Amino acid sequence: MNPKVTFIVPCYKLAHVLPDCINSILAQTFSDFEVLIMDDCSPDNTPEVAASFKDPRVKHIRNEPNLGHLCNYNKGIALSLGEYVWLISADDYLRHSHILERYIELMDAHPRVGFVFCSAVKVRNGKEVGTLDYSLHGDKNRIFDGRQFLTKLIRENTIVAASGMVRKKYYDTVSVFPLGMPWGGDWYLWCVFALAGDVGYFAEPMVCYREHDLSMTSKLMKDDVDQCSREDINMPWILKRKVEDAGYEYLVESCLDSAAYDYARRIAARRYKSATSRMTIDQFEESLRNSTSDEKERNFVRARVYARVADLYYWRGEESLARQFYPLALRRDPWMPTVWAKRLLMAAGTVGDWIRRSRARLHHRAAS
Repeated sequence: MNPKVTFIVPCYKLAHVLPDCINSILAQTFSDFEVLIMDDCSPDNTPEVAASFKDPRVKHIRNEPNLGHLCNYNKGIALSLGEYVWLISADDYLRHSHILERYIELMDAHPRVGFVFCSAVKVRNGKEVGTLDYSLHGDKNRIFDGRQFLTKLIRENTIVAASGMVRKKYYDTVSVFPLGMPWGGDWYLWCVFALAGDVGYFAEPMVCYREHDLSMTSKLMKDDVDQCSREDINMPWILKRKVEDAGYEYLVESCLDSAAYDYARRIAARRYKSATSRMTIDQFEESLRNSTSDEKERNFVRARVYARVADLYYWRGEESLARQFYPLALRRDPWMPTVWAKRLLMAAGTVGDWIRRSRARLHHRAAS
């Protein structure tokens, strides 16, 4: 009889932390699962550590030669026998023994839910250092309508990969990890899964995300920050085509707005930890031409890019640059009252600056 859940644990040069991950799984109160340690030809003692677990539910699969992380993930998915699949890297671990039981109860009760996740705690040098703010989606457990959730998720990946458990049929019928997205593959999957079904969320931080130099996130940012940037820029356009194909035309504007948001961060320089990704206006225009032939869409994006760039410069204290970009935004789309208001407040000098900063503080308090 097949297990209810398959845990896929990719491991490369992580034998020293593998026991923390596997033991946190074996400690779960819900016990009907298998664990696939996906050893991607790791040069350390991963085979010996894997053999130390005497539980028959734990299986060691070693790749010869190394497949790379996405192919390794997909191989694990193909081998999985569970109704639900949980992919958790060997450097992360489950924080509470009841998490799997709670996930199963929600997924079994709500067949429209394609995946479930929770907020997560960051671990640095073996110590918990606080909940990851971006992983919080409110202080109450809930089920999100997938399409509504997508409008937020498309802006930025706010799901810690180790916290997500997916219905296996979604991997079978919607998508596995796309091999051309080494940086954003998990983000892409959360988005297309949200497009296909609803999303379960637990507010309690029940997963630990280990921050260190050997993590896949750190490695990708260190090896090729430009690739990371390209994937972030391309994601809203890829998802735009997906929502159009699915017949959800009302989501197209959210995709375009998200594209604008990300372009603006590049033009004003977005940091990836120790690296910075920059984009010139000419590069932005080239990307825009390559992404859409619709001039109306291009002007929609341009207006919002210039408005966002102006905002970023304003809050950095570079007001001369902000004054250049607000008029550019209004030239592309004069029907943006908030941009007109910001431009007028800048013209009002010190008084306008005080009003704007006071409103921002009130907005921040209300949001928190």
